[in-house]
Amino acid sequence: MRFSVYQESRKGGRRINQDRMGYCFTRDALLMVLADGLGGHALGEVAAQQALQTLARQFQAQARPAIRNPADFLQDTIMLAHREIHRYAEANRLADVPRTTVVCCLVQNGQIHWAHAGDSRLYLVRKGGLLTRTRDHSKIENLLQQERVLPMQVANHPERNKLYNCLGSPNLPLIDIGGPLRLEPGDVALLCSDGLWGSIEEQLLVEKVTHLSVVHAIPDLIEQALHNAGDGADNTTAIAMMWELDAHPATEESVATETLPLNTFTTSILENNGGDTDLLSEEEIERSIAEIRAAIDKTSNFMR
Repeated sequence: MRFSVYQESRKGGRRINQDRMGYCFTRDALLMVLADGLGGHALGEVAAQQALQTLARQFQAQARPAIRNPADFLQDTIMLAHREIHRYAEANRLADVPRTTVVCCLVQNGQIHWAHAGDSRLYLVRKGGLLTRTRDHSKIENLLQQERVLPMQVANHPERNKLYNCLGSPNLPLIDIGGPLRLEPGDVALLCSDGLWGSIEEQLLVEKVTHLSVVHAIPDLIEQALHNAGDGADNTTAIAMMWELDAHPATEESVATETLPLNTFTTSILENNGGDTDLLSEEEIERSIAEIRAAIDKTSNFMR
């Protein structure tokens, strides 16, 4: 694989930054994750960190050097993150369970798979056009789809920040799975929080990642979003990857993975070493995933 990747997060006008992002890669697979802790609930940043670390740990355990079943991996691991957030809340006797959005993508075998819960987004850009983006699990997105709200009314609409789906909620989250989609050289996958997409016109976002490398486009977009939002700017976070052709000479910004040893990985995601969380054993992880799958199957059968 050959790609370039860049990530950045800014606090904006908020007291703390509740966004988290990062990536991991092996010789044959790349995972990118972004989570936006919900500010209306205590410790949103903890929920976001739990989601990030759960996905990273499972990727590092299962990418040998690629993931066997990408769709199942994304579904199961995000559900496991949801469980981990609840486990943290119970262990620390929190009055309210922390909550977070999550969006992630997995690239392997020249294809991209993605998943999300909430209103953090994935954009796929190809040759100057928007190939696809995720659809927010929010009231305002539903109103837009029903044509009950015009796009120019979104910024000031009272339903703008109301989500109906996230990790840490009392019910099992809805996880939308996308892909696989075969990548072409020059394709850009961008993950971002609503602090970015809520203050930037979509066409500008597409133009930036088309005409600039991700190393330059992401800082420019974040700076513009913060400027547009002013003093009340939300946490603003993005991580992006540009897919490159192996046959072309590598640039200074390129990551080439073909020389990596078979079972090693590189990551920008750091564990939380504060001592306030403990890791699940392999047996506990497998048992939890089995319980999650049983719950999903039960719900699916009920809805038929």
